[in-house]
Amino acid sequence: MLIGEVARRSGVSPRMLRHYDALGLVRPTGRSVGGYREYSAEDVRRIFHVESLRSLGLSLKQIGRALQDPEFTPSALVGDLIRWTEDRLERERELLQRLRAVDASAPTGWQDVLRIVELMQGLDSNSAARRQQAALARPEGVAASAGLLARAILTESDPNVAGALRWALARSGGDGVAALAAGAHSKDAAVRRRAVPAIAEMSGAPGAAEALADALGDPDPTVRGCAALALGRRGVTATVPALVGMVVEGSNDVEAAEVLGTLSRDPGCADRVMAALTAELAAPTADSATRIRLTQALVELPGTTVREVLGRLAHDDDHAVALVASAFVRVLDERSADARDGEDR
Repeated sequence: MLIGEVARRSGVSPRMLRHYDALGLVRPTGRSVGGYREYSAEDVRRIFHVESLRSLGLSLKQIGRALQDPEFTPSALVGDLIRWTEDRLERERELLQRLRAVDASAPTGWQDVLRIVELMQGLDSNSAARRQQAALARPEGVAASAGLLARAILTESDPNVAGALRWALARSGGDGVAALAAGAHSKDAAVRRRAVPAIAEMSGAPGAAEALADALGDPDPTVRGCAALALGRRGVTATVPALVGMVVEGSNDVEAAEVLGTLSRDPGCADRVMAALTAELAAPTADSATRIRLTQALVELPGTTVREVLGRLAHDDDHAVALVASAFVRVLDERSADARDGEDR
């Protein structure tokens, strides 16, 4: 077959076929009377071999070596190609994110594009101080996209920078909750620990309550506790089990007890909270430290039932628990006396 026909059948241009010939990759086995290249069936098969290897990302030099050296093993080269391809894809993903961030900022001119690029460079800096400055002092006239700030939050390890980013996201005017939703469902607990506190700071925004409710079932206690505190402060009674669990575990137990006290102002929830705390107090697995934390949590609850429970605990077999309960009984009695004196006046 002459070069024109080979080009039509293989899809490789005549110019590239001549290049292959010059490199020694695919040399036609014959020449016509007029001196034109003539390719055999074996030559055409070699062309397809070359094209197949090119499709994997091999250079023409690597292809030549692969086809000429019978002892050449592909494993190492293929491994390198995989790593190079992964690096290239990561760079392209980063570029795509940058382009989407620029698009989301709705630039009206190239100056706006330059400003949003400046913000992205600041957020990508290795300096925590520069990242914080970029979050707090966004370039004038740039409405930073919620997606850009959310991605920065999900990867930020410095607590001061993270706080600045959450502040900026809450004021960005974008849908911050939606931007953080992917992070709240990440397989990486560290990412969820960054996403859920950011959502908690926007607990009044559309979709925040639903996202936090999902986080109540998170296997990570830090994530679960953050969601419970945020929702509990908004009066969500479904947080009671998680809040009681925080008291038992000693994780932000003081805050959890305060929220339980607030929820107990609702008569419909007070009995539920009391039952949950007393059940944990009676649990055979509860050690002295746990029972002391539960006793302290009881003091936050309103109503006369608390005084009765603490009175019984004042005679508990565990001396430490009894001492704490006795002290709280005196505090409650003093409060009651002060309240009566105020009424008499």
